[in-house]
Formats: sequence, C-alpha cells, structure tokens
Amino acid sequence: MEKRDVPGVHRYDAPAGGWGALRATARAVAEQMHIAEAPLLLLRTNKPDGFDCPGCAWPDKEHTSTFQFCENGAKAVTWEATKKRVTPEFFASHTVTALLQQSDYELEDHGRITHPMAYDPASDTYVLLEWDAAFARIGGVLRGLPAPDMAEFYTSGRASNEAAFLFNIFAREYGTNNFPDCSNMCHEATSVGLPQAIGIGKGTVSLEDFDHCDLIIAMGHNPGTNHPRMMGTLHECARRGVPIIVFNPLKERALERFADPQNPIEMASFSATPIASTYYQVKVGGDAAALKGIMKAVIARADSGEDVLDRDFIAVHTNGFDAFAEDLRQTQWEAIEAASGLTRSALDRVAGAYIRSNATIVSYGMGITQHEKGTQNVQQIAALLLLRGNYGKPGAGICPLRGHSNVQGNRTVGITEKPNPVMFANVEKAFGFRPPPHHGHDAVNAMKAMVDGKAKVLVCLGGNFSIALPDTDLSYQGMRNLDLAVHLNTKLNRSHLLIGKESIILPVLGRTERDMQATGAQSVTVEDSMSMVHASRGKLGPVSEYLRSEPAIIAGIAMATLPSSKVDWLGLIADYDLIRDKIEAVYPDFKDYNARIRHPGGFRLPLGPTERVWHTKSGKAEFIPFIGLAEDPALTEADVLKLTTLRSHDQYNTTVYGLDDRYRGVFGRRDVLFISEQDLAVQNLTHGDVVEIASAIPGQEHRCIRLTAIAHDIAPGSIGAYYPEANNLCPLTYQDPQSGTPSYKSLPVRLRKVA
Repeated sequence: MEKRDVPGVHRYDAPAGGWGALRATARAVAEQMHIAEAPLLLLRTNKPDGFDCPGCAWPDKEHTSTFQFCENGAKAVTWEATKKRVTPEFFASHTVTALLQQSDYELEDHGRITHPMAYDPASDTYVLLEWDAAFARIGGVLRGLPAPDMAEFYTSGRASNEAAFLFNIFAREYGTNNFPDCSNMCHEATSVGLPQAIGIGKGTVSLEDFDHCDLIIAMGHNPGTNHPRMMGTLHECARRGVPIIVFNPLKERALERFADPQNPIEMASFSATPIASTYYQVKVGGDAAALKGIMKAVIARADSGEDVLDRDFIAVHTNGFDAFAEDLRQTQWEAIEAASGLTRSALDRVAGAYIRSNATIVSYGMGITQHEKGTQNVQQIAALLLLRGNYGKPGAGICPLRGHSNVQGNRTVGITEKPNPVMFANVEKAFGFRPPPHHGHDAVNAMKAMVDGKAKVLVCLGGNFSIALPDTDLSYQGMRNLDLAVHLNTKLNRSHLLIGKESIILPVLGRTERDMQATGAQSVTVEDSMSMVHASRGKLGPVSEYLRSEPAIIAGIAMATLPSSKVDWLGLIADYDLIRDKIEAVYPDFKDYNARIRHPGGFRLPLGPTERVWHTKSGKAEFIPFIGLAEDPALTEADVLKLTTLRSHDQYNTTVYGLDDRYRGVFGRRDVLFISEQDLAVQNLTHGDVVEIASAIPGQEHRCIRLTAIAHDIAPGSIGAYYPEANNLCPLTYQDPQSGTPSYKSLPVRLRKVA
C-alpha cells in the first residue's frame, strides 16, 4: 500500500540511542536549564555522592564511565531543574478555567511552582498562602471529617523512603489505611501475584546476574523509553552473544537495535548492535497463551523422555507441579496459536532455547500486568522459571521492570492499603499507637469513593492522580466532588485544576536540590528495581526560598492535624537519620540502615528466592495454573480490535516532555492510532484517515475518542494509542480483580472512519 503524506508522521531509520539520543539530550538541556549548570548536574546523576535520577528504577552500575544517565534520564533531570518558574504572578494572570484548556505538556512546561497556593473561587485563580496557614487549613478539614476513612492518601513513586514512611505513619495515626498509590496502576499484579508464587512481590535478579545469564526473554516492555538505562545492560549482553528473545505486539526500535552513546566505535562509525535475537509480535492479550505454549512444549519433551526439567528442584522446592503440567497437556495448540497470534513451531523454538539455557532471566513490564488476568500472567512467568530451577543461582530469575525510581521502595516502607499485623505491631512498639485493623482503599477504590461522595479529602504526595487513572470522565467528576485536595508537587498538572470546594498546592524540593534541615544537609534513600537501597543527595540550590522538603511538609500537616500525636515530628525532620532509625525499627530488613547507606552503592534488601527460601503458605514455590488462555474477556466479533495504551518517547508516565515519539516516527503530535497495514485494509481505511475509536465492552459503547490512523508495524488484530489520551476508553471497573490493576493494555474497541 502506498502511504499518503500525514503531517508529523515520517519514518525514522536511525537506531535507538546514538547521535539521536545525544541531540535530544542537548535540546532538553538548552530548552530547560541554564547551560552553565547542566554539565556538572548531569555528571552527578546516579553517582555515589550525587542524586538518584528522578526517572526510572533501573539500578546503577559501578564502573569508570564518564556518565551514568540516559536521554530520558536527562529529560527528567532538566525537567525538574528547569529555569522556568510558576510564580504567584503567573497564577494571578491565568484562571483555572483557562489553564484547563492547555495540554498536559503545556501545563508542566510552565516550570517549577515557587510558593504554596490555594484556590480562590471568587477570582477562579490560585492565590498565595502562607505555610502555617496552609497547614492549619488542611489540619482543620481533616479533623472535621466524620470518619478518617473519608480521606485518601496518594503516593507517587518518586517520593523517597523517608517521605513515604512518614506519610504512612501520619495517615495510620490519623486512623485510616487508605493508601492509593501509583503501583496500583502498574505493577500491583506483581505485588499480588509473585508472593503467591515465590513468596515475595519483587524481582529476584541483580544487575550482576545479567553478566552470567545464558538467555533473556523480554515480554511486554519497551526499555528504550520506559527504563532506558536497561539498554546499556542489554547492549552488553547482546555483544557477548546472549540470545534475547522478545515478545511484544509492536516492533520497538530499542529492542531491535541500539547504539550506545558511551561506545566510541559505534558513535564514530554510526553503527549499532542488534538487541533481539528473535522478535515475536504476539497479539495484544496473547502473552499468557504464548507462555503456556512454551511451557507445553517443554512438558511434551519431558514426557517423551528428554532431560529438560530440573526435577530435583521441582521435588524439593515447589508445590503443585503435577496439576500444572496436566493443564498444559490438555491445552490445545490450535487455541494457543489463535490466542497468541504465534505458530506452534515458533513457540517450540523458544522452548528449545529455554531448555539449552542453564541460566535464564525473564524481564517484563506493564504489557504483562495491565490485564484482567495480570496477576495470573505474572505467575506464568514465575512458573516458566521454576521448570528449570531458575531461582537462587547466578544469571537467573524474574525481573519485573518498575517505573518511577522509588515506586518499589514506597511499598517496602509501608505504602499499602492491606493491613499487616507484623508491621502494625512494630509501629505500635516504635510510636506508641496501633494502626486501624481494616482494609483500606487502593487507587481505583479511592476514586470510586470520591465519585460516590464517600471520600472528601485527597492528599497527594506527588503525582497526577486523576490523569493516571482510567475512566477520565468519572475521575474528573471524583476530583470535583472533594471538599479538599492537597497536592505536594514540583510542577503544575491537570489534577490541580479539577477543583471541588478547596484545593491547595504545596511546592516541594526536587531530587536535584539541597535539603537543609536543622542539623544540616540531608540525604534521602530510594530502592531500585533490584532491591538495592542507596542514598540520594541533591546539589542545586532550591528554585525558591519558599520550597520545603516532602518530609517537612508531611510533618507540618501531621502536627496541624494531630495536636496530641505520639510522633516527634520536629525531631524526625531535623535529622533524617532518625527517620531511618524508625524505619529500621518497623522493618528489620533495614538493619544498620544509616551505616549501610553511607557505603557507595548502598545495600541490598533480603530476597528469599535468591536463597531458595519461599515465604508462601506451603513454604514452597507454587505452580499456579492459568485456566484457559484469555487474559481479558473474550469478544469474538470480527470487527473488534484490541487496543493497548503506550507511552511516547518524550514521556515518562503522566509527564509529557515533548510531542515527539522519535522511534515510532511521530513528531509534534500525539493524536495518532497505530494500526497494521493488514488491519487498515480489513477496516477499509487508509493511512491518515481520522477514525472514531469506540469501546466494545458491553454497556460501555458510549466511550469514544478520535485519532488519526497511521500504518505501523504492530501485530494484526492489535492497535495502540497514547496514554493518558486513551484512558477514557477504560472503565474504572475494567481491571484485574485480584490486584485491582486497570486493564489499560487490552481494551476491545471498534473503529469507524470519520468523514
């Protein structure tokens, strides 16, 4: 098919990384920062005496390289350290009604918020508010609620361990376990599924394991954009000959070929390294079927007498293998091929590669978790690794790819809506109060409570709560039902503009800025995707003298809300070592916390599976069958396609740095729908047609958006659109019932050409 020209859409042929990444980094620096500050600041990123990148959670590697940041990490740093400012004068000249007409990119691009502000309905603007007055207003509203469970306490993954821990203690002393957090919308299926399977809700591999693996299977992720420092690791593995087998509906450039900006030969020769040894374009929603096909092929070989299973490991360390294997035997190949979009021979080849490997790592992202059976998807990956004993040995294990740089750490220090009797007993010993015993709200249930009028206050420790959630119309309504919304943020975002009775913005120090408290400069700590905990110390002066640190703001709200609190809030924020002492008291895995973070690189938290210790009910790792093959409700109508939401390369979660998606060939726009040439023909569409995308979920057909259809290399039957623009196609109730994770990655839709 000959494509007509579509504005802002043209092929990009260069590899991921390389000179394109360096040019994009230079452009981000020039647009956002004072040029003199940028080089020294970026060179301190992810260094032992520097600050942790506010972007992704991929771990740091100790080596002699000049720099330890990537293109998107540089965007995150320059976006935070920008020279642009949002002052009281800015707010005075921009009504909330007018700001709501701006895009998410435009709102954040105005720059750093410099003063605490409160919404004034008479002028429809935010006006200056003194810190003490802000705390008093927040405390008064919280004390006046009929019940503590009418308040919701949201946490973004960029919050430090120290801030998240204090937030946890404050809300529980206040009397609620309502802790919606960003993990609820991405890797909650990991946090729920892996404990059932292997006894811990985290990955089991270390960065060093990638130096010893024989095979990497990558499923449902795009590391070039969403965890870009991983590309350096994959690049090293590919160059030493490790097979990297990719399962992804879209061909993603970084998984095809990558030019390492730190490799002088590749940069000088304009060459690149192939990353994927084999690339399988699985259908959206077909990963479970693909996994079952691989494991069925392994079991078939074992049944024929081949020595392909680690039978000793299975006998000693696992439970449920016989029933699991029988389910695989009974699953038909025709059904596997139809559900996955892959052939039996292809999946058998993957099984052969897996059998030949003595040490396998499986990495996965939200393409696995954000499904109605996301929890069970995760458990199938865990089971694949169990078949050959790929836990507790070098070069092997499971590798969930977390998003923000401390989303895993937030959960480790108590951000969870689930009551934990052991943690609660330790809180009582450390602080003298017992948290409430009942279950709280996750993110989706928090929004449901806001929509129903049962929750009246929302306190957000970072993030862009309403934009991150599905069901945009309903989420906006929920925000406008509130008596009070409190936002601790560095920058303006749309959630600040969705106002009920009162809204307060409290400007916080960024990761890049010095945090001075009564005892001097403070460091905070974060936990990466591989359970390494390390210190982060900002270097820049604050953009405004009116900024406060997240721990200090939480303490101020707590003291205004709980005048008889049992917590020494002032003492804790004077010296963050004291916060870490309390974390250690509540969570013994942090033994010698303050001493260990003073070592370069920090320390690793205990992970039972690495020692072949399984903290499950049975005391063994569990083979958990996936019944059937459908990750999401099956709709058999011929005109129904499955839509997956995507992040552009100029984006990190809800933060949009720019309007280009370089590797996918989209420039200056986000209103596009990625669709295969085959599906364009089937739908009687042409590249560049404007289409209406309507939900095909029964009872939800009223949900629709309009985008421009562009031909792309994506599995037939699958289409893609940007998040959060496509969020309204996902109802609030369309989720994994086990974990509560919204099913953003597999939305059944129909297309109609717009005349």
